[in-house]
Amino acid sequence: MTSYDLPQVEGLKLEDDYQTYQLGNFSLKSGGAIPNAFIAYKTLGDPSLPAIIYPTWYSGAISDNLWLTGPQKTLNPEKYYIIIPALFGNGQSSSPSNMPDLRPFPDVLFYDNIRAQHQLVTKHLGIKHARAVLGWSMGAGQTYQWATQYPDFMDLIAPFCGSAKTSPHNQVFLEGVKSALYAAIGTSSAGICRPTSLAPSSFAPRSPLTRSPRETGLKALGRVYAGWGFSQAFYREKMHEKALGFQNLEDFMANFWEAWALSKNPENMLLMAHTWQAGDCSAQEPYNGNFEAAMRGIKAKALVMPSKTDLYFPPEDSEIEVQCMNDGVGELKVFPSIWGHWAGGPGQSTEDVAWLDANLRDFFDKN
Repeated sequence: MTSYDLPQVEGLKLEDDYQTYQLGNFSLKSGGAIPNAFIAYKTLGDPSLPAIIYPTWYSGAISDNLWLTGPQKTLNPEKYYIIIPALFGNGQSSSPSNMPDLRPFPDVLFYDNIRAQHQLVTKHLGIKHARAVLGWSMGAGQTYQWATQYPDFMDLIAPFCGSAKTSPHNQVFLEGVKSALYAAIGTSSAGICRPTSLAPSSFAPRSPLTRSPRETGLKALGRVYAGWGFSQAFYREKMHEKALGFQNLEDFMANFWEAWALSKNPENMLLMAHTWQAGDCSAQEPYNGNFEAAMRGIKAKALVMPSKTDLYFPPEDSEIEVQCMNDGVGELKVFPSIWGHWAGGPGQSTEDVAWLDANLRDFFDKN
């Protein structure tokens, strides 16, 4: 087996057809700006239908979100106007890979992403109110950011396998991800949520006779991630063989994890890792770092769905989030899955897809 392809989605093609919206000189919360910034997006369905905002995740392209949409799914383009905006740094929206003259590329926060998405949705697409915002992983972080930054904009939120504030343990995990890339170019992380300056040619290819820093770093990143994306039970039950069809662990390491990592741009991955590592929806007015106040600021009905075996977004963190919300706002449901973080996407576990879709349908129907 040479690679793992995402499953085909009924009624949809997994092609990277998308549009871009020009944001102009886009100022950032942490200072600085992205000149001539743009945000990539895709829409499904008719604009007259209720809108659903469904942001992308760490490293994910817009097409990687399509597995949860389709005529037979809760996210049915015949029933909803589905907007899929891409994160800064994913390679489709403004990113180091498509803005090579912008060095160093400035740090981007969830706050910046959601301000750009709000501008796209309201000024360009003409949407005044959304039925729901939802997403997996970093998409869940963006969902929480939407709900606290623009709390009156949506009726429902459904963050799954993600968090409103990146935990210290999760930040430590991300240090390993970042360090895999930094080590390949002979440097190290400047610390949690601190930028590390990169030379313009840091990840440039070398002679064909030697392995490039880019290849070395991305392969290392893939292997670092391999111990976190899936759970101990997933590996114990050999689901990489039984469900995904790999021959053994090394086949899985090389042809799932390394193949995934090698398809990415290292500077893009570092930019998005910073966004994730610095995630905190209370780090904005009017909450000013008060996490409980930020959770109480959520007005939309919330269905929070962590995975029972997620190693960096554990159910205990989601329980705290829901407990901090006002009475009647939040509901917690836990994926009964051994697929770890991957229970929430991107569609390989058919049982988890069915569980997620059924719970989304019930949540949408009763609210």
